Amino acid sequence: MFKQMETDSLEQLHFFSDPSTELRAIVAIHNTQRGPALGGCRFIPYSTTNEAITDAIRLAKGMSYKAALAGLPFGGGKAVIIQPDTIKDRHALMRSFGQSIHSMNGQYITAMDSGTLVDDMDDIAQQTNFVSCTRHMGDPSPATARGVLAGIRANLKYTTGSDILKGRHIAIQGLGHVGLSLATQLHNAGSHLTVTDIDDNKMLLARQQLNADICSPEEIYGINCDVFSPCGLGAVINSETISRLRCGSIAGSANNQLEAPEMGLQLKQRNILYAPDYVINSGGLMFVAMRYQQLTDVAISNKIAGIFDTLSDIYLDAKQDNRVISDIADQRALEIIQQSGPNQFQAA
Repeated sequence: MFKQMETDSLEQLHFFSDPSTELRAIVAIHNTQRGPALGGCRFIPYSTTNEAITDAIRLAKGMSYKAALAGLPFGGGKAVIIQPDTIKDRHALMRSFGQSIHSMNGQYITAMDSGTLVDDMDDIAQQTNFVSCTRHMGDPSPATARGVLAGIRANLKYTTGSDILKGRHIAIQGLGHVGLSLATQLHNAGSHLTVTDIDDNKMLLARQQLNADICSPEEIYGINCDVFSPCGLGAVINSETISRLRCGSIAGSANNQLEAPEMGLQLKQRNILYAPDYVINSGGLMFVAMRYQQLTDVAISNKIAGIFDTLSDIYLDAKQDNRVISDIADQRALEIIQQSGPNQFQAA
């Protein structure tokens, strides 16, 4: 555990257990140099506790980098709640988690993520103010999708010289809240879609409403397309899948898309442009953070639109220096964090 924390420069790792509500939660705080740690809470099954710890740590680090490159006054954190086999009282479990968050005195602000809902955030908000994505604040998924759309345009501009979406072929992996919203926006812009999901009903819906082609989860990697958009869970670009890709670029909402750092170099060698996940999917964080700060919808929209320019600048630097795109993004994020000065977090 300490080895993992040292490797990823994690500040804190918290564990919470409440047998009466079946709560088993882990909160990873990567960095609070720029402000309190902000990041979503996952509520999914894990095979082992170590798997849950690793997920929390990797995601928290990504949130620090995401917040830094987005220019937000927050650090990075992430929570995972290990989903029990049978959920006896979800409301009680989430309220218990809210008490756990409140005990951290504002070091971590939670939000929606895989497996959690607006209703869950409302339950958590009964116990603490250190929560976003409540019914009052709204669902960040459409904002994440708008950011990914801006990233897809940046990728197309770099690879083809034009950011026009009409007529482009986009292959979307995963039709959750973000993936389906992204697919809808692309359809409205005139793009041709190929989609996949483990839920056949979601694929059927996309075919009926968005005129999308559908394929199996295994087939999606081999689709000949302009952009491959991973919008499910992480590590989908790995030693088994990378050789099967037939896309011009990768631009999706999934976190930790690269199984290992060396995947970035392999993508470069294959001439596949890769949008670093914590940059392109930062629209959701922008929405959550700026709603938490009570900023306007116009300010949020303008911030999300800036993802296009952020990615374009990273691509230009990578080309000029002949370096791996993911390395450039990591370096930029670390420099921003390190230049933030003394720890700015103050307990509430």
